[in-house]
Amino acid sequence: MGMTMTEKIFARHAGLENVVPGQLIKCKVDLVLGNDITAPPAIKEFECIGRPVFDKDKIALVPDHFAPNKDIKSAEMAKRMREFAKKHNITNYFEVGRMGIEHVLLPEVGLVAPGELIIGADSHTCTYGAVGAFATGVGSTDMGAAMATGDTWFKVPSSIKVILNGKMPRWVGGKDIILTLIGMIGVDGARYQALEFAGDGVANLTMTDRLTIANMAIEAGAKNGIFPVDDVTLEYISPKVKRSYSPVRADDDAVYDRVITIELDKLTPVVALPHLPENVRPVNEVSETVIDQVVIGSCTNGRIEDLAQAAEIISGRSIHPGIRTIIIPGSQSVYMEAMAKGYIETFIKAGAVVSTPTCGPCLGGYMGILAAGERAVATTNRNFRGRMGHVDSEVYLAGPAVAAASAIMGRIAGPWEVSK
Repeated sequence: MGMTMTEKIFARHAGLENVVPGQLIKCKVDLVLGNDITAPPAIKEFECIGRPVFDKDKIALVPDHFAPNKDIKSAEMAKRMREFAKKHNITNYFEVGRMGIEHVLLPEVGLVAPGELIIGADSHTCTYGAVGAFATGVGSTDMGAAMATGDTWFKVPSSIKVILNGKMPRWVGGKDIILTLIGMIGVDGARYQALEFAGDGVANLTMTDRLTIANMAIEAGAKNGIFPVDDVTLEYISPKVKRSYSPVRADDDAVYDRVITIELDKLTPVVALPHLPENVRPVNEVSETVIDQVVIGSCTNGRIEDLAQAAEIISGRSIHPGIRTIIIPGSQSVYMEAMAKGYIETFIKAGAVVSTPTCGPCLGGYMGILAAGERAVATTNRNFRGRMGHVDSEVYLAGPAVAAASAIMGRIAGPWEVSK
């Protein structure tokens, strides 16, 4: 019996010829990731083990959630991680000024590659499936143990095959694809399963589209999301990844729990209404919803292509006087490129504020917390009650085109309403 992409990566890292769904296995890991919230408790568990780190080059520590530090507690947490990195000579520690939002930064600097197995103490670690890796979130205890042993236990997930056909219409992007899928199957529709994307439509997706889609696999309850490795993948990683790697491909006779087909040419920009990512509606069905704030950024949509799309819509216009608009580049590199291309000037002239890279408002941290009764359109990944502030606030999830148009119009809007 053939294996899926996820099963092949598991078998390789467990030293087995094959694996099947439900099987318990112990796998070697290629990278262990932590941030300023999750790493401190992981470090505490690690120190209880009393061993050195398994490989100083295979641990990545990124202060991005409350960094630059917003208060004394966050400063203490970042200090704990900083001191650990120094003590153990961790190669991939990214200090403020060199860091980015972790799931934008790691692919950008070549720390994830096809066929690898990556765990991170952050649920959106599944982002790296975009490059054909198995990547998933774990708890801080598992992170701490893996930093010492270099391995961890898994139950092999079954897989759902998502076939993408055709090409996307203008203004439709990766965010619309994944929100559409979540709207179809629900936030628990892929619980502890792998979402494996396939079909001729994959070739028409940019890496930014794929990173966005894989990032939100967890919002469907999935263990991971994973894309095949093709020319788009190789063009993206070739200047970044300087080590050898070995892609996998699904066998023709691989077994899937079910197959879901999405015709890309039939998609339209969508919005996920409060308070679940599955509450998906076409933009034109909710276009009278008045808002107070727009956030463009996050590990889901903070890449240069996202900012380019927003800048195209905002250029030459002004942010609606009743709207606060916050732009957050996903990394220092994205920030620099956005400056060079004039996007930052476009945003500031329009009346937006531009932040240093940070997760910030996405998790209700800082840089844009909502008051009671306020509504935001955000390119972030979750809109649970109280996610971005007060429990009586509301978050509407959308792609950068819809978010930018909404910032101009002062209500949820489609980009066609303001585009040139």
